[in-house]
Amino acid sequence: MTKQTFRPAPILAAILLAALALMFLSTATRAADRARVVTFLEVTGFDVALDSIALSAGSAPRMLGLEAEDFGQQWTRISEQVFDRRKMRELALDILEGTLDDGALDHAQAFYASDLGQRLVAAENAAHKVEDDEVKQEAGQRIISDLVRAGSDRVALLQRMNRAIDTADTAVKAVQQIQFRFIMAASAAGVIDLQLDAEGLRAWQEEQAAGLRMALNASAIASSAYTYQGFSDDEVRSYVRALEAPLMQEVYALLNAVQYEITANRYEELAYRLQGLGQGEDI
Repeated sequence: MTKQTFRPAPILAAILLAALALMFLSTATRAADRARVVTFLEVTGFDVALDSIALSAGSAPRMLGLEAEDFGQQWTRISEQVFDRRKMRELALDILEGTLDDGALDHAQAFYASDLGQRLVAAENAAHKVEDDEVKQEAGQRIISDLVRAGSDRVALLQRMNRAIDTADTAVKAVQQIQFRFIMAASAAGVIDLQLDAEGLRAWQEEQAAGLRMALNASAIASSAYTYQGFSDDEVRSYVRALEAPLMQEVYALLNAVQYEITANRYEELAYRLQGLGQGEDI
């Protein structure tokens, strides 16, 4: 495989990573033990959200201006090893065991253990398992169009939900950081010939930030429309109110951070493993 000269492609290739941001947690006053965190992940569905990080692997080469086929027949094996679901859950447990506050855990788990909460988790888990993100996005966009034509208040509720999940507007910065770490790791590994230094790459990302923010918002609302289509407006409103509670806000802030960090960690590992693929006989 010849080394690819990298020139930044549209940052939209990184948006798939942000579809993974769907959960919670907090800085600790008294950390929960590992067994309780395991139960928490299962009850809330965050374990499935973590598993879905692996679905983004197929888009990783496009962030470098490449395609999976450029890395030969070993691509599938390597990507499955790097995005090993058990490994990602262990990473999450290692972080959360020392940071998840008992009070925040109990509050979030109580809501998601309720009848409505478990129905929401089932819907969210099902949405995470849809491998073709374009199908989900297109379906969600059709739902949004129908709601707008009908003059429904549902769109405003979904927008409010997405603001509650990401109150600090961290998604843009997180996606940029994931992309930055992946590209820099790929450059260091010799997978690409980066035409920008670190400062130049940051500047380019800042130029793209406004467009990325709009795209992420549109993607998030379409995903929410698809995921919660089986719930009434009253049920969605109840969920939004639960998400806006201070303890739930703490939960989501931490779990978002955990999910972003694990994604970036795995992408850096993937970059270094791609270096090895470039030396394989099947390239």
